[in-house]
Order: sequence, then structure tokens, then C-alpha cells
Amino acid sequence: MSSDPAASAMDADAGRFAVGEIVRLGGFAVLSTTQEAFARELFAARERGEQRLVCFANTNFVVQCQGLRERLATPSVRIVNDGIGMDLAARWLHGRRFAGNLNGTDLIPYLCRHAGRPLRFFLLGGQPGVAQAAARALREQHGQLVVGTCDGYEERRQAGDALPARINDSGADILLVAFGNPLQEQWMLDHAAQLRTPLVFGVGALLDFLSGNARRAPAWVRRYRLEWLYRLVHEPRRLLKRYSWDLLVFFRTCHARRHD
Repeated sequence: MSSDPAASAMDADAGRFAVGEIVRLGGFAVLSTTQEAFARELFAARERGEQRLVCFANTNFVVQCQGLRERLATPSVRIVNDGIGMDLAARWLHGRRFAGNLNGTDLIPYLCRHAGRPLRFFLLGGQPGVAQAAARALREQHGQLVVGTCDGYEERRQAGDALPARINDSGADILLVAFGNPLQEQWMLDHAAQLRTPLVFGVGALLDFLSGNARRAPAWVRRYRLEWLYRLVHEPRRLLKRYSWDLLVFFRTCHARRHD
């Protein structure tokens, strides 16, 4: 266990607000919980007016976000596990598995179904047109409200420093930031103090999935936890390094920081 006071504060806060325990992997305090328990914690935080920055930790997150470890060890941040690689590392180093597998592609629709009323979303990131298409899917397929969108390229550049105020003015309950690791986590940390949005998620490719710009693996593939292989087959040029060399770096990093 780390003696870093920031990490200790993160551990204590997670234990107080969430139904779950902390598993330390790669220098990060990763919350082991179920989708149901985590959703309750997020809704409770929103009702109390407390902000939550949610990061989905897969192997790529652990490798790419090493430089953000100290900044992510703050009380408002929740890091949850995403993927079989995290489970394998937890079993290897701690002799245990995570209570559940959490990812944005499943959690966000779950929140929509259990919120009790339509949620107000602001979508930030993706290629031009992707956020708008994802917004249509949230409205038409999930019955939610989308109060604003901004792509991750020219529109974001033009918005500049006024973007947090634009998000605040929209009255969003949930902000989805889709820049990929580590850019989305960096942006969330840099702007958290300016944002009044209670729930902020770093969601990677979620907007691509919602918009239909990318296909998700069939249910049976996900059931066997082989979604990574499905994505690799369909996007070999982009993902080969992530699921080969970077995977070795992930396990080496977890081993090197096993006492952090």
C-alpha cells in the first residue's frame, strides 16, 4: 500500500462512498464493484451535489496514464476496471478478481435505464459529425436529452477556453469526454474545477459505438470477454501495438508498481 497521502485519501473516499474495495494496479487505486452498486454511488453523489470524474481503466489506460497517477489520486476521481487484462493482473498480483467488469459502453446505457428521469448529456469529442450522430442515438434509442455537443477537432479548437462555460450553460447532468487515453483524462483534470457538471466520464470510443461509426462485438463475444480480439480483427492497424507490445508494458508496469 502506498504511503502517498493523496492515494490514501482516494482509498478512504472510495471506501466511504462506494460499495466496493480498492485494488491497486499499475500505481492506480482501481475500485472493485458491480455496475449496480457503482450506479447507486454516482446517483447519490449527483444528489449531494458532488462531482465525480470517472475513468475506465483498461490495459491502455494503465500504460498511457502513468504520468497522471498523482493527479488522479483525488477524492472526486473514480477509477473502475474495464477488461480481462485488468482481471488477469489482479489475479496474478493479488490473487483475486474484480467484482464486476465496468465499461462505458455498458454503464452509460445502464444509467439511462435506471435514472428515473431522462438525463441531460453533453457530448465532447470524436470526429466531426460523430457526437451529433451519438446524440441522435441517445435521444431515439435511450430516451435521453442531449443538451450540447462539440467535436474533438476544429469545433473544440474554436471553443477554446470558453468550452467549460458552454458546458455549464447547457445544464448537463453528464459530460462524456471522448478523446482517448490520456488526453481525455488530462482534459477532465484540467477543467474539473471550472465545470458544474456532476458526472464526467472519459469514454474513449463510446461515441463511435453510439453513432454507429464503429461496431461493437456481438453479445456472445462479450460474454466470453473476447471483445478485444474482435476489435483487433476489425482495426488491426490501430490496435495491434496496443494488444501486443503495450500489453507487455502493462504487465511489466503492474509488477513494477505492485507495492504502490
